[in-house]
Parts: sequence; structure tokens; C-alpha cells
Amino acid sequence: MANSLQSEYKAVRLIAVSNRTAIDPNARAGGLSVALWDTLKASNGLWIGWSGKIKDFSSQKATLASDDGVDFALCDMSKSQYEGFYLNYANSVLWPLLHNRLDLVNFETHDIGPYRDTNVQFANAVAAHANLDDFVWVHDYHFFLLAHELRAQGWTGQVGFFLHIPFPSPDVFRALPEASELARAICDYDIVGLQSTKDVTNLKQFLSEDCGAQYIGEEDVMVFGRRVTIRHCPIGIDTLSFKAATKSEPAKAASRKLRKFSGDRKLIIGVDRMDYSKGLPQRFESVSKLFDNYPETHGATSFIQIAPPSRSIVDEYIQLREELDGLCGRINGDYGDLDWMPIRYLARPYRREEIAGLYNLADVCLVTPLKDGMNLVAKEFVAAQNPDDPGVLILSQFAGAAEQMTEALIVNPYDTEAVAKTIFRALHMPLDERKFRWAALNDGVTQLDINWWRERFFAPYGANASTQSSQEAAP
Repeated sequence: MANSLQSEYKAVRLIAVSNRTAIDPNARAGGLSVALWDTLKASNGLWIGWSGKIKDFSSQKATLASDDGVDFALCDMSKSQYEGFYLNYANSVLWPLLHNRLDLVNFETHDIGPYRDTNVQFANAVAAHANLDDFVWVHDYHFFLLAHELRAQGWTGQVGFFLHIPFPSPDVFRALPEASELARAICDYDIVGLQSTKDVTNLKQFLSEDCGAQYIGEEDVMVFGRRVTIRHCPIGIDTLSFKAATKSEPAKAASRKLRKFSGDRKLIIGVDRMDYSKGLPQRFESVSKLFDNYPETHGATSFIQIAPPSRSIVDEYIQLREELDGLCGRINGDYGDLDWMPIRYLARPYRREEIAGLYNLADVCLVTPLKDGMNLVAKEFVAAQNPDDPGVLILSQFAGAAEQMTEALIVNPYDTEAVAKTIFRALHMPLDERKFRWAALNDGVTQLDINWWRERFFAPYGANASTQSSQEAAP
């Protein structure tokens, strides 16, 4: 049976398209790279993405490379393209809009032109290197238009799309002047994967109300003369690998280093990119209210927030960094003592293994975004716990993960008083309850892992990359 699956699978090569690739071995630790790497390797696949290089004039011809059995086609960007496509339209228009932050969308100066041009550039790279028998799998909001540009060139092969971030309500999406253009382009994909049932509902509703889509069964719609599958497909983590990371030497070293600082105090942890969608100011205010409302936590509890900067030249991110710097200083000044720093705020990245060690040490993890497609920190924290003495996950109701991880303590991140109360509850939760909640969460994280996600996306296509790589990895 395995040989049959292998021969059937190897007839289909995967072409992955994403803004960033994992050509750098240090970028293969988790998330998308884990989901794609084995599949690409098993199918002699190709990963198309940005080279990371910004040049005076970008070449339309991709640079080819190969590593560990995976081929790459890497596209450069010009400075104007990087600013117009990446910083402006993708991250100053689409990112805030898809996260329900219309107040941050740059409507006045936005220009979809560079976004269209870059989607054409990447579509050309696909057309230059793909065969019609290949399956093209496009990832995230950078490339809503890619399938449409491929179809315009006469491409009749299969193209799938996965959106890693939320899809907003129709009313929010309609605020985008090009909403109809993007929705039309989405319909040129054969399958669209989304993180939550709410995302699925929102996209289907927009297509129904604005594009005349007709529902066919549970997942499919007929729109613009095409049948499109819109699939609920929540992403998971490489659970076994992350559990193993907690036992690595870097994890143990990071844990020892933090323990020297924290001593026997209860430890609360947060790990996020520095982004306004993560609710970091509200989280800091919640911790402040914990110390204000529960004096017994003084000197007995510490909060560590790891928040490496992202898109640090965008104004909103500069302002966020300044706000967090100010909040941390105020809270430490108000509550700290000679031998106790309430908040330890680290605006730098740490290795995956180090983060695993810190999760393993923590008593409580705060995952409180204002809006998130999934949030894999919640799943990583659960995977890193000691079954005999697990920590407690506090999770925002606005994270896609909350739909699956109902045994976490679910909170409204805007209600900072309630979050502070929930933190106090978590710090004093009895061991039996902690173990009960963790066991249920761990079952979900283990069963619905990154391989399950990949297989679920490809399920309509029968035997495929994920099926084969999973069988090959089985003992």
C-alpha cells in the first residue's frame, strides 16, 4: 500500500509560493517551513519566494537554488517594489484591514499597482518552472491575485491558497476599494483554506452577497463559473519536535538563566512578534492591574514578555515600541523593589529551543491578541508543559486557536480587569484542574498537528504529498 501511495504521490509535484522561504536552514524550525519541507522534499518540489534582497532594479527572472533535496526559485525586489508592495499595500493596507483595524489602513496614499505587479512577477515565476500536473500551493495575503494572474496566462492546473491570518466580516472587507477585485481573484483558486469557521463564514458571505456565489454542499461554492472549495483548515504545530526541543541543551540553558532571575517566584510568560494585533499594551495593563488588585503577588510573581520587533520602519510599529517601553518602565517603577522586577521585557528574538525551555518553566502563558488567525504560541506552550505539573494557558477569545482550545481560560483582552482576575486564578489553580485542562489541550495539539493540517488541506485531492510523507515518517 505504501509503495502504491508513493508512486501515485510522486506523479504530483508541489510548487509552494510564499513571501518568505526556508532556504536559510535557521528558518526551518517551525510553522510553515515544517509543513512544507517534507512534502517538497518527497515530491522533488519547488519553493518560490522572495530572496530577501532589495536591489536598485529587480530582475524579473528568478534565481534558482537547491538545498537538501528542495529546489528554490527566488525573486528579488527593487526598493520601490519593496516599499509599494510589501510595506505599503501588503502591510499598511491588507494587514490592518484583515485584522479589523480600519483606523490603521492607509487609504489616502494606498496604491495597489505594486501589489498587482509583484503578483504578476511571482505568477511568471510559477509559469516558468511549473508543469500543469504540478499542484501550486500559495500562502497568505501577499498573493491574493496570483491564481488570477496565472489563469490570465492560460494556466489550467490546480492552484490552492491558504490564508494564515483572519478574513474579516464582509462590511470590513468592503471598505477596501479593491475588495471586489481581490474577491474575484480568490475565486480563481481551486481550494481556499482558512483558519477558523468564522473566517469561512465571512468569506462565503462576501462571495454570496457581492459576487453571487451559490452554495454547493458543505464546502463548495459555484462562483464566476467555477467551483471553489472553501475549507476550514486550522494550522497546527510540529508537536513531537517541539516537545523534544524542551529537552535540548539550549532549552535547559535558557531555563537555568531565567530561573536565576526569577528564583522561586511564579512566572508568567508572553511571546509575540511586536505587532499591534497582539494586544501587548492591553496585556501590560492587565499585568499592572494584577499587581494593583492583588498585593500578595508583589515580589512573588514575575512577568516576562518576549517581543522581537517586526516591520520596525513602519510608523505604527515605532509607536508601539515606544508605548511598550513606557508601560514597562512605569509598571516597574510603580511596583518594583530592590530585589524584584515585575516585568522583564525583551525586544529581541530567541531560538526556538530557548523559547521551548522558557515555556516549560512558566506557570502561566498569556496569549491575548486583539485579533489573530490562529496563534501557534498557544499550542507551543501546551506542547512544552510537564504533564505532572503543567502551566495554565490564558487565551484571547479573538485568537483563532480559541475555537479549538476551549479548555484554556478564555478572556476578552480589552477587559483588562477581567484578565488580571483570570491571571490570579491561573496562578492559584489546583494541580488536578491544571492537569485536567492540560491533558485535553495536549490531546488536541498532538492529534491536530502540522501533518493533520497539511492532510486536511489536500483531502479533496486524495493521495498526496502529506499522506506520503506522513507514512514515510511513521515508525
